[in-house]
Amino acid sequence: MRVLIFFDLPTLTVGERRSYRKFRKILIDEGFIMMQESVYCKLAMNYNAVELCLNKIKKVSPSKGTIQSMCITEKQFADINYICGAAQSNKLNNTDRMIVL
Repeated sequence: MRVLIFFDLPTLTVGERRSYRKFRKILIDEGFIMMQESVYCKLAMNYNAVELCLNKIKKVSPSKGTIQSMCITEKQFADINYICGAAQSNKLNNTDRMIVL
């Protein structure tokens, strides 16, 4: 199962940009991989892992902006159609495993 995080955070002031960078860094540290700008994805083993992950994100989320989440199965994730562009391979920063999206 996959957890998708969609966010739209303001970046007009220095403080807002700092909050944006901090939130994005936390997502990456939690194992999320960027699918598109402001769309991040993480593999989760079960719903308990999803709930833990979302609770962590809620604790560190900025007060302004919009953050949304969606949980989908691996089959649903595999059925994503690319209208423009193609699937990309991303390498995680902290391991040598290759993740193919």
